[in-house]
Amino acid sequence: MSVAFTRDEDFEAAAANLPDRPVSPHPNLVTPEGLAQLEAAFAEAKTAYTAAQASGLINEDRTAMARATRDLRYYTARLGSAQRIDPVAMPERVVFGCTVTILREAKNRENRREQTFRIVGEDEADPTKGSVSWVSPLARALLGKDIGDEVQVGGAGVEIMSIR
Repeated sequence: MSVAFTRDEDFEAAAANLPDRPVSPHPNLVTPEGLAQLEAAFAEAKTAYTAAQASGLINEDRTAMARATRDLRYYTARLGSAQRIDPVAMPERVVFGCTVTILREAKNRENRREQTFRIVGEDEADPTKGSVSWVSPLARALLGKDIGDEVQVGGAGVEIMSIR
């Protein structure tokens, strides 16, 4: 057998042994939207798994099967541990699921910046879309605080401007 064939087979075998996606040790709090996202991701993983099985090419494309199997395990675990938290209509304090506007401290007052984000579950957090995980340092510092409260995050001051 050629060395080239051995290396290809070794590469495919290594690719098929994908490590599991890490599961957070924190409680799996989710918003209703986050639960829907987990359910959709599970359905997508199930479809990918079924397609990989039906293709009959499992031995040729073990990576697709491994990826689908890994994702099914992950989303099954996440759905099984999901704790849905419904939003509070008019929160008086920063709570899971609320939207918070903060003012970040700067060296001079002109460079202070306002930011708005929603505190959500780990799987649904996306800072580029305005959401942060409830276990992030910023969210942890703000949870339970009121409008006007100031906290320190990463060595800088943050003031809560609004909660909704």
